[in-house]
Amino acid sequence: MNRRRRLPARLILAVLPLLGIESATAKVFDKDTTISGMTVHYKVVLPTDYDAANTYPAILAFPPGPQTMDMVMSTLQRNWAAEAQRRGYIVVIPAAPNQRLFFQGGAAIFPEFLDQLLAEYKIRDRKFHIAGMSNGGISAFHIAASWPQYFWSVTGFPGFLPDATPERVNALAKMCINLHAGEFDTEWVKTMEEQASQFRSRGLTVRMTVEKGQSHVISTLTGEGAARLFQDIEDSRQGCAPP
Repeated sequence: MNRRRRLPARLILAVLPLLGIESATAKVFDKDTTISGMTVHYKVVLPTDYDAANTYPAILAFPPGPQTMDMVMSTLQRNWAAEAQRRGYIVVIPAAPNQRLFFQGGAAIFPEFLDQLLAEYKIRDRKFHIAGMSNGGISAFHIAASWPQYFWSVTGFPGFLPDATPERVNALAKMCINLHAGEFDTEWVKTMEEQASQFRSRGLTVRMTVEKGQSHVISTLTGEGAARLFQDIEDSRQGCAPP
């Protein structure tokens, strides 16, 4: 269950422009902070009518591949910005600090990074939804299992929990778990289906969708299809829809 099937960064970068997703019109801000001696650059998407006095639901999302700012911008445009604006969400997408992936040392910025965000923005119930694609999905599960008190749900498209010990699986018990994998991304599908079965055997609520006709980069969750990621999250706010 600890297998990590990563798409090469050069292939992800080659495929993403072919998806044809236009730049979103939401308010997007470039920010940075230094934590534990590491500088982390990140983007924040705010709703068009954002009012600092109001409370908003929030998503912490992780980029794929090498988790650079280029990858941050790609996933922001494909999956998050437009729908966040429409639904009134705050979305935060960090790049790997000091080129250290978030499940390979970059996690040292947590939980301080989360506390900084909670101090700056009024986040509903002071908890985030966490999500990511590929290396970003692995990162999302790693962070969620390490600091579960900060999260309502975890979504991998694709993604899975690395080092899935009983203790780390139990840490996800109160979260809604959403999984998406491309039909032709066979190694990831196998790993994620095995882990979904493991989660369910321990009483966790898991929904897994194998996206027909898709490979590692899931185009059915981009553009208008990104609404499905937000629907996963909306269902989580209602306490998880049945799998």
